[in-house]
Amino acid sequence: MNETYAIAIHGGAGALSKGKLTPEQETEILSVLSTMVEAARQHLAAGESALNVVQQAVRSLEDCPWFNAGHGAVLNSDGGHELDAAIMCGHTLAAGAVSGIRFSPNPVDVARAVMENSEHVYLGGAGAEAFARAQGLPQVDNHWFTTPLRRQQLDTAKAVEAVILEPTASDYKYGTVGAVALDRKGHLAAATSTGGITNKKFGRIGDSPVIGAGTYANDLTCAVSATGHGEHFLRHVAAHNIAARMQFGGQTLHAAATAVVFEDLPSTGGEGGVIAVDARGNLVLCFNTEGMYRGWGNYEQSAQSRIYED
Repeated sequence: MNETYAIAIHGGAGALSKGKLTPEQETEILSVLSTMVEAARQHLAAGESALNVVQQAVRSLEDCPWFNAGHGAVLNSDGGHELDAAIMCGHTLAAGAVSGIRFSPNPVDVARAVMENSEHVYLGGAGAEAFARAQGLPQVDNHWFTTPLRRQQLDTAKAVEAVILEPTASDYKYGTVGAVALDRKGHLAAATSTGGITNKKFGRIGDSPVIGAGTYANDLTCAVSATGHGEHFLRHVAAHNIAARMQFGGQTLHAAATAVVFEDLPSTGGEGGVIAVDARGNLVLCFNTEGMYRGWGNYEQSAQSRIYED
């Protein structure tokens, strides 16, 4: 077992313009992110697997109402919640994903169960919910996920008859959550969870639960979790694109990730960001929006957190 390990988490890209958050809100969010990263660092230092650590980190993010996942997820056009999540092991390429589920407080736990306790990779809707119940996973009323802020966002969206992708004058943007990690055995893992986009219709599914688009991990290259306008991450198969650039193009993690975020995504109008870690523990947290809620740390650096570029 070696000494190298690393962790990064995100709470969504497309952050508010500077000044929209109060100093107290910024301090609280940064503290939450740093606390989660430090807990993950301690687990990795103790030899915990990257797979377990990313699941634990995303579960904590799902439980935090600041972010658009789990409790605090955005509302769809019907005034309810449809949740998506994915997790992937870079060592075995095993993966699990769920979409459109409504009653599981921690969708990442359902995704992990799909990966380990079924012959499938991806379950959706009523079938995924039946699977979660059969696994004995906790269930809650759909309105358990609602917060006053998310209700306000839906009212704003309906007033202008729009799907809210970015913050309006009266809107707050806290996004998709995710985690990537390298453990002391040299294994990588990634996990992502989201409530989607405010006022979404027709069972819309974005990139977060799609293996290779919003979530990907492979010990040969990197682990990636994405956040942003999911339709564009799907079109560019963004997470796997980064890994492929490394494996087949010989690019570094930094070169691959920045090419996808600053060249590929904008070519179709896509905004967002990624967190990624490679097999050597190099971390990249990049975004083409004004901000991205993010935190990181490794075997030699304690927990750090940022919202804006600074």
